[in-house]
Amino acid sequence: MASPAYDLVIRNGRLATASDDFVADIGIRNGVISALADRLDAGREEIDATGKLVLPGGVDSHCHIEQLSAGGLLNADTFESATVSAAVGGTTTVIPFAAQHRGNRLRTVVEDYARLAAQGAVVDYTFHLIVTETDDVTLQTDLPALAGEGHGSIKVFMTYDLLKVDDSALLDVLASARETGSLVCVHAENHGMIAWMSQRLVDDGKTAPKFHAVSHPRAAEVEAIHRLILASELLDQPVMVFHVSTAEGADLIRSARQRGVKVYGETCPQYLFLTADDLDKPGLEGAKWMCSPPPRTRRDQEALWQALGDGALQVISSDHAPYRFDETGKLSAGASPTFKEIANGLPGLQWRMPLLFDAMISRGPLGLQKFVELTATAPAKIYNLHPKKGTLAIGSDADLVIWDPEREMMLSDSLVQDRTGYTPYVGRTVRGWPIATIRRGDVIVRDGQCMATPGSGVFLPRTGGAAAAPSGRKTSDAELAARFGAAGV
Repeated sequence: MASPAYDLVIRNGRLATASDDFVADIGIRNGVISALADRLDAGREEIDATGKLVLPGGVDSHCHIEQLSAGGLLNADTFESATVSAAVGGTTTVIPFAAQHRGNRLRTVVEDYARLAAQGAVVDYTFHLIVTETDDVTLQTDLPALAGEGHGSIKVFMTYDLLKVDDSALLDVLASARETGSLVCVHAENHGMIAWMSQRLVDDGKTAPKFHAVSHPRAAEVEAIHRLILASELLDQPVMVFHVSTAEGADLIRSARQRGVKVYGETCPQYLFLTADDLDKPGLEGAKWMCSPPPRTRRDQEALWQALGDGALQVISSDHAPYRFDETGKLSAGASPTFKEIANGLPGLQWRMPLLFDAMISRGPLGLQKFVELTATAPAKIYNLHPKKGTLAIGSDADLVIWDPEREMMLSDSLVQDRTGYTPYVGRTVRGWPIATIRRGDVIVRDGQCMATPGSGVFLPRTGGAAAAPSGRKTSDAELAARFGAAGV
């Protein structure tokens, strides 16, 4: 008897990509999609997806996993716990951070981090490289070598005492990335404004978690994004602005892209579904909702949704930053910390896809194709993982999620798969739920239970990213030299 034509066939599902929507069978062989058709031959295993949606697995391009903060606090998740939560929530690829701190050799940081991922990850992964040292070894030796080994994106901070790079160092990083074709991702907030506001609030006794939102004025984001765009434009170096939280920030990115600047923008569920009011809780409870930048206002939510719809922002990532609400995490500074002493960050890997499915498909106007684009296809393209990841196409990895579009779930702490022990979206009801997650042809989650072996996720080497868009052409070195000359340099 002949062997089955496919290892797995998913039958009768409604399939969607960022541009198409159709009913078909999917045939999977050797971990990749090998056929899409009305009726396929038998598979060794079959799943009937009648009445269900079959969508590309999510690509979460901004998440902090098993990462040590600059202050020495290790976040709650291991690679295993974080990627289990990702898989249960419908995400099959993650991009966390190999984080260099002051005095660290970047090469060593990446090698140590890669070992942790290889031991624990259950979904596929690649890394951003956080750079805090802008010495010759980092910029001229380690970054070029690591880019050649498939580490094609860099992150820098414009704020935080122990992480920030000044304007000159930022330009050095952008210039180094230009040489290797890497993409530079940036936490863009004005450090001086935040430090000034924070100190005055603390001096005035305003130390509760709700004052964290006050300490990060919206002008801090707006000014830093503007400064970053000008630096990007000066060197013709593509940048990604992480976690845009304000209407004004989105407007700056939109206008820069319209004039051809190679700038991209990301926002996160916390800025689409939460506001600063969520931090205003009794005692220290509001610490659970502290992140940087903080959630803003309803008006900002509306502006961010508009920016996602019109293309000013291209990606929705979780910025998963898991700290428990106890002495190992949020309350590590003691029983009565000021907002400045509380770890920033929210858990989000598990919740990103269900929240957005509900908002975009079940209830909202953006719809199915835009959901796929923002959660899977666009991040895969920007970070050079497409078409291997982020779509349903013959030859693509068989990373799929089967959704029950009618299933309603109330989000609760009892559903949490990561190690924070809580969800900031507790009590919210969503319609549409991932009932099966398939990674490279293997069913690794069924009905909320992950069956994957720790370490079965694989590293995804890649080049830098979407260095060609939006203007489509890289300025030559001669043109840059002329630009500098015209400026009197």
